[in-house]
Amino acid sequence: MLFLAAGASLLAGANSTSTPPAPLTRRDDLVDDYHGVKVPDPYRWLEDQNSPETRAWIKAEDDRTRAVLDGLPGRDAIRQRLTELMNVDVIGVPREEAGRYFFSRRKVGQDLPVIYVRQGLEGEDRVLIDPLPLSPDHSTSVTLQDVSRDGKLIAYGIRLGGKDEESIHLKDVDSGQDLGDVLPEANYYGVAIKPDKSGFYYGRRQSAGPRVFYHALGSDPARDQQVFGDGLGLGDGVATQLSDDGRYLLLEVWHGSAAEKTEIYLQDLAVAGSPVRPVVNDITARFIGDLAGDRLYVQTNWNAPNGRVFVTDLATPTRDYWREVVPQSDAVIEGISAAAGRLFVNYTENAHSLLKQFDADGSNGREIPLATLGTTSGAVGRWESHEVFFHFTSFADAGTVYRYEPGHGQPQVWAHVETPVKSDSFDVRQVWYGSKDGTRVPMFVVTRKDVKLDGSNPTLMTAYGGFDISLTPGFSAEAAAWVESGGVFAQPNLRGGGEFGEKWHKAGMLANKQNVFDDFLAAAQWLIDNHYTNPAKLAITGQSNGGLLMGASLTQRPDLFRAVVCRYPLLDMLRYQDFLVARYWVPEYGEATNPDQFKYIAAYSPYQNVKQGTDYPAVLFVSGDGDTRVAPLHARKMTAMLQWATSADNNDGRPILLSYDTKSGHSGGRPLSKQIEELTDELSFFGWQLGVTAR
Repeated sequence: MLFLAAGASLLAGANSTSTPPAPLTRRDDLVDDYHGVKVPDPYRWLEDQNSPETRAWIKAEDDRTRAVLDGLPGRDAIRQRLTELMNVDVIGVPREEAGRYFFSRRKVGQDLPVIYVRQGLEGEDRVLIDPLPLSPDHSTSVTLQDVSRDGKLIAYGIRLGGKDEESIHLKDVDSGQDLGDVLPEANYYGVAIKPDKSGFYYGRRQSAGPRVFYHALGSDPARDQQVFGDGLGLGDGVATQLSDDGRYLLLEVWHGSAAEKTEIYLQDLAVAGSPVRPVVNDITARFIGDLAGDRLYVQTNWNAPNGRVFVTDLATPTRDYWREVVPQSDAVIEGISAAAGRLFVNYTENAHSLLKQFDADGSNGREIPLATLGTTSGAVGRWESHEVFFHFTSFADAGTVYRYEPGHGQPQVWAHVETPVKSDSFDVRQVWYGSKDGTRVPMFVVTRKDVKLDGSNPTLMTAYGGFDISLTPGFSAEAAAWVESGGVFAQPNLRGGGEFGEKWHKAGMLANKQNVFDDFLAAAQWLIDNHYTNPAKLAITGQSNGGLLMGASLTQRPDLFRAVVCRYPLLDMLRYQDFLVARYWVPEYGEATNPDQFKYIAAYSPYQNVKQGTDYPAVLFVSGDGDTRVAPLHARKMTAMLQWATSADNNDGRPILLSYDTKSGHSGGRPLSKQIEELTDELSFFGWQLGVTAR
C-alpha cells in the first residue's frame, strides 16, 4: 500500500520478502471426549504460559515474526504517516464538579493521556496525574474513576500494561497529594465517592464472583465492609452509583456479557440499617438505571427490543410506579443520560448515531444535529447543571468534544482533534447486501473520491458481530491511511451486534453464531462481485470477538482472503470458558460441556476446524501475557495448528506469524509509540501480502 499524502499517485509493486522457516513445534496425541465425539488437542501443552518449553517457543515465534516484519519494504513511510495521524493533541470528555473540569489529555509528543483539572471553562489546565514517570517504557497508564461533589477529591486507577486489573488510589485535588488509601490490584466495577468524602463504594471481582464494598477513608482496605453481592457468580457483574446528595446507593447487576437479564437494587443510606431493596429483579430483560435528583430513569428492552425509558420517584422506585417517558421507536436506544435537567437519549439508526434530548417528563423530544454519519457518546453532566458534554467521531473526524447548553443555541466545539486528513476527499457510502439466508445487512464502504473501482483495489475489512455492540462510524488512523492511499475500507454491521436492537443481537449469539460468519463472508463476496476487489487484494482484521470472526472466516472460506490480522482472539471455543474471566461469556457463546451447545460450537470453533493441506491466507496473530481477559493461549495454539496444516508454514509466501508482547493486552493503556508500531506491523504485513508497498 502506498502511504503518501492524500491525492498522491497509487500503487507500486511490492518487493519479495523471504520468510524464515517456522519453529518446530511438538505435536502431541492428546484426544478429548466430548459427549462421545473424539476431538484431538495436539497443542494443549501451549496452554501452560509459564513453562520453559512454552516460553522458548514464544520467543522463537516472536523472533521469527520480527525478522519478517522489520524487514518489510515501505515500513518507515508507513510509520511516518501513522505518526502524523496519531501523534496529535487529544482531549477527552470533561466531568464538571463544583466548577472544576476534570479530563484526560494526551498532548503532541506524549505517549500516554494525562489527567488534568481546569478551574472554570476558561481557566488554566493543571496536571493532576501524569503516568509518564511511572514506568520507563510508558506501559503504566491511569484512569479517572470518580470525583467528589465538591471537586476536591478524586479516585483514580493505575494499570500495568494491558491488564484488566488496576489498583485504586485517592488524591487531594488542592494539594496534589495522594492519600494513604490504596485498593490492591484487581478487577473493579467503578468507584462512587460519598459527598462528604468520608468513604466510597466500589464493586470488585472476587474469586467467587463480584461483590460491592464500602471503604471508609483512612481505614485498612482489607477490612472493607461488604454491602452487596452474596450469591453472584463468576458470570455476573455489578455497578455502583450514588445520588448527587449521597442518600441513595443504586446497584445494577448483569448476568453474563450478553446481559439478557439485568437487575436494579436501591438502598436508602439516610436510614440506618436500611436494607438493599430490589427495584426490578424478576424479569428476563435488560434494565439500566440513571439517578437524577429525586428521580430514577430506567432504560430497558422489556417488551421493547429497540428500547424504551421509564421514570419513577426514588421514594417509590418499584415497577408499580414507573411511568413511560420515551417509547420504543424504529431507532435503537444505546444509552441514556440525565443531565442539565433533561433526558438525553443516544440512538443508533441504520448503524449510525442519533442524539435526542427530552424534557424531564419525556416531552419536547428533539434531535441534536450532528455533522455527518458518525458516533456519539455522552451526554455527560450533572442533573443540576446547565451544561452537558458529548463526543462525536466519524470516519473522517478523529474526535470532537461538544459543549451544549439546552435552550441556548447549538452545541459548541469544546475540543477538536486536528488530524492531517483531507476529509473532503473521502467518499463514505452505506450499502446493503444479502447474507446467506437472505437477511439484508448494511456495510459502510469508504474510498477516496478519485479512486477507480476496477476489481483490483487493495481492500481492508473489519467487523465485530457480538455482545450487542454496535459498530458505528468512527475514526481509525489505520483506515484513514489506507483510504487516503487509494485503498478501500469496508465495515459491515453483522448480526450479533446491537445496530438493530435485541433481535439483531440474538440472531448472532449461541446457536445463531454462524449467522455472524455468514454475514461477514457475504460482505466479502459482495465486494468481489461488485468489482471493488478480488481475493488476492482482500485483507481482514479483527480483535477479541472480532478475532474469533477472523479465525472462523479464514477456516471456513480461506479462498476469499489473502491476509488476516487476528488480535487477542478467541479461537479454541471448546475450552475458552475454562480460562481467566471467560465464564462471563457463556451466555453469548454457550459451552461445550452442554451436549446441544457442543454441536454448534464445534462446527465453527476455528482451532478444531483447521485442515491440513489447505491453502490458508497469510495470518498475523497478535497477543501477549498482558491480556488478562482473553487468554493468549488461543493465539499460541492456533499459530501452531495453522503452521502444521501448511507444512511447517511453507505456504507459497503466506506465512503464519505470531507477534507476542509480554505487556500488551485487552484493556488499552498502551503508549502511543507502541500503538504506532503495532499498526505499522499490520499495514506493512498487508501491503506485503497484497502486493503493494510504500515508496
